[in-house]
Amino acid sequence: MTGRWQTVLGVTVSLVLLYWALHDVSLAELWQQVRAANLWLLTLSVTIQTAGFLIRAARWKVFLKPALANPVYGARFASTCIGFMANNLLPARVGEFARAYALSRSQPISVSASFGSLVVERLFDGLTLAAFLAAPLFLPGFSVAPGLGDQLIGRVIGVLVIFGGAGVALLMLIWRPDLAQRAFRATLGRLLPRKTAEKIGEIMRSFIAGLGAMRKPALVLAGFAWSLVHWLWGALALYVGMLAFAIERPGYLGAIFLQAVNAFAVSIPSSPGFFGPFEASVRLALSPFGVPASHAVGYAAAFHIGAFLPVTLLGLFYLGRLGLSWGEVGHSEEIVEESA
Repeated sequence: MTGRWQTVLGVTVSLVLLYWALHDVSLAELWQQVRAANLWLLTLSVTIQTAGFLIRAARWKVFLKPALANPVYGARFASTCIGFMANNLLPARVGEFARAYALSRSQPISVSASFGSLVVERLFDGLTLAAFLAAPLFLPGFSVAPGLGDQLIGRVIGVLVIFGGAGVALLMLIWRPDLAQRAFRATLGRLLPRKTAEKIGEIMRSFIAGLGAMRKPALVLAGFAWSLVHWLWGALALYVGMLAFAIERPGYLGAIFLQAVNAFAVSIPSSPGFFGPFEASVRLALSPFGVPASHAVGYAAAFHIGAFLPVTLLGLFYLGRLGLSWGEVGHSEEIVEESA
């Protein structure tokens, strides 16, 4: 899919989800909810969310170790901010490519190895968030509106089945990478167009190279420990934001569940900044707790805009500090692909 069609698809998805999030919400009531919010708690929630990028940058060291023993923390943080800024301002989800490229410009690491570490990071994120999606449902104190518990659990089980299959595929990639690559060439490699198959093959090779970290138990444990801290911290930001809007029923366990739903939602193709998927996912995740749509969407919009600004400004600052151009960031995907 070309960049233009990726942009069209992303904007379309965002508009559809934004319409769904707002379709039966009174804008006057939504604005009233925003005006009534506790500004101090909302500011605190945004501050906590922004501080999460410090944790993300610290965690990145674990996934970089197979390729770079001691990456400078400042370079990791700057590259992380640049990547999320790019996702907020540019189409086609170039942020991960921009992040990998930015690190390769300031540290002695190839852009392909840098990108491979991010592929592994996303894998740890996915497995951690899958646990976040399911675990709160079975813990004491997690309650939903009457009649919605079984339905919610059924949907979560469906997601876990998908991730169970992904886990099996992961084990094959870790212990039998040669077999995994042969299986790909024998199946999808024959069915997909040649250029698409080659692109996926390049990504798979980067991924397998990055999986070197997962063959060392100490790094695996460190990766999961850091991922747990990172996403629990993000859930804390969401929880404090809910308190700013007097949304108390889900509690912190509900915020953990919301964190998982939200993270999966913003991973789908959308417009820059994830507007639409973010708001729709918050409304969807809070509806089983009986939170009115106007409360949920008002909270989502205020938190989203508040969290959007700091990392975007930080990314722009570091973009200039590292001497990178918009052209380099915008074409970082091509740079990563050419280096694979």
